Amino acid sequence: MSASYNPLVAPDPEYWLLLDEDERIDMVKAFHKKYRIRLPNLQMHAGMHAMIENQLAEGEDAVVRAMDRLMAQGLDRHDAIHALSWVFAMQLFEKMKFPSNSETGSLNDSYLAAVERVNAQDWLNSQSD
Repeated sequence: MSASYNPLVAPDPEYWLLLDEDERIDMVKAFHKKYRIRLPNLQMHAGMHAMIENQLAEGEDAVVRAMDRLMAQGLDRHDAIHALSWVFAMQLFEKMKFPSNSETGSLNDSYLAAVERVNAQDWLNSQSD
């Protein structure tokens, strides 16, 4: 399957989910290369994009609501994907930092709870640090 990816436009969910994970990541990488977007780690960046797109295509309620909220707060779709990726990265960091803290629950639970709280201003503020 040959198609292009543009993070400003939601891919067709059925088509997206039919793709192999490597194809999804390659499409995201191709977009960033085409527009010469410089990144410290293109593979990781593309993997995060694909993860968020997967959750959106699967209709993960918290992620869909957060995407709508972030865009209503002024982020474009690409930045909203970055904001949701940031939430995941912060939750993953916490789990790695405190792996035995059973009070924090699973990574998925803490991630989805954080997704419910994220707003555009929090993410924008994190970019200026």
